[in-house]
Amino acid sequence: MLGVLNDLLWNHVLTIVLVAIGLAFTVASRFVQFRYFGRMFGTLVEAFRRQPGHLSSFQALMLSVAGRVGAGNIAGVAVAIGLGGPGAVFWMWIIGLIGMATSFFECALAQLFKIAEPDGTYRGGPAYYIERGLKMRWLAVLFSVLLLVTFGFSFTALQSYTTATSVADAFGVPPLVTGIVLVAVVGLIVFGGVRRIAEVADIVVPVMAVGYIAMTLVVIVMNAGAVPGVLALIVKSAFGLEPAVGGTMGAAITLGVRRGLFSNEAGLGSAPNVAAVAYVKHPGAQGVVQALSVFIDTLVICSCTAFIILLSDVYQPGSDLKGVALTQAALAGVVGEWGRSFVSVALMLFAFTSIIYNYYLGENSLNFFSNENRTLFTVYRVLTLILVMWGSQQDLSTVFAFADLTMGLLALVNLAALAMLFRVGMRILRDYDRQVAAGITAPVFDAAHFADLDLDRQAWIIEQDPPAAAKGGQASPAGR
Repeated sequence: MLGVLNDLLWNHVLTIVLVAIGLAFTVASRFVQFRYFGRMFGTLVEAFRRQPGHLSSFQALMLSVAGRVGAGNIAGVAVAIGLGGPGAVFWMWIIGLIGMATSFFECALAQLFKIAEPDGTYRGGPAYYIERGLKMRWLAVLFSVLLLVTFGFSFTALQSYTTATSVADAFGVPPLVTGIVLVAVVGLIVFGGVRRIAEVADIVVPVMAVGYIAMTLVVIVMNAGAVPGVLALIVKSAFGLEPAVGGTMGAAITLGVRRGLFSNEAGLGSAPNVAAVAYVKHPGAQGVVQALSVFIDTLVICSCTAFIILLSDVYQPGSDLKGVALTQAALAGVVGEWGRSFVSVALMLFAFTSIIYNYYLGENSLNFFSNENRTLFTVYRVLTLILVMWGSQQDLSTVFAFADLTMGLLALVNLAALAMLFRVGMRILRDYDRQVAAGITAPVFDAAHFADLDLDRQAWIIEQDPPAAAKGGQASPAGR
């Protein structure tokens, strides 16, 4: 039954809706992901400048990359190539480029409707822009429940399972030992709150991403002559012109879109929960940064796995090697047997950062219902650790199928909300465009221009002078 529902949802509904909305946002925004591509890196430099007492935009970016870059980037890409052929990579790229526009809108909206917390942090996400922007609390509640079940529970166990099995295969460490270590480390992080989660992601994510990219560059240099042929193979296979390499055009599109969304999460409604926690001067700035996050995940990290596999002699259509085993065998075939261990370590880091990201999404879901009940959050943290241990010991194929279903429903709810808030998203973009066109390096949001919306004014106090703001708590005129 789960298989039938997933096929219906992913093959016939979500593929169409996701691409249609992404294309609509891309065209209406005049290709915002390309217009501001260079600015993404400039905004990233600005994001390093941290406002005392707040999480920076760079920290939010690292936390979102921690979530987007997970087992799907290693195992998911390998599965897509194994079942859909090399052409699936092309459609991953397309969904990634389209998804950059979708991510801009959903993350900018999350920033717009965020709420301020007493400790200087923020909370926000689709549940908040659904409730405040659409006045549809029942839909916001449904989204929060689906987010909690999908990420807070199912994906936490799945990432633990992925980590434990990979470490066992590479190093012979019993899953029980891996589970205990994971519980200890994750426990230290999640009981420290969002600040500690962001601090850990701030360090681990750049290390794991740069390391994986560096390894791929080694593979590319060692097989430089084969790169043009691999690129041609990917494009031809995407349109069914290379049937000998396995997978039909339909399978390539379906697997590419499905694994692409699973990996970069654009339109899914998960990343906006993280995008909302940052202190930025304009919602559009965070939209630009989070669009870069999709690019890093799909166009960079997923491509790394694809090139590692396709530049090796290991990949053969119909082979029994699939998932992580295919990626490990491919890298080992190029650099030697130690490549298997490298993939396992990379997967362990990717899955570990995804676990703490999943935890935060679950916490944000609970926070939507109540941020006063500390006992509830303690119970959730303990339950997260139990799921980490349980997941490391189980075969979770059924859980994965269930998570695919709830993730699909989560995406539908968020995409519907984004469509209904399309005009608001365009207002954010036009305000950002106007200031950029006027030569303003760092556009500043003026909440007075959005007085018709239910915004938390406290969340939009722009602290031009941190010491003065800390003493008086007053906003600059632009912040009102």
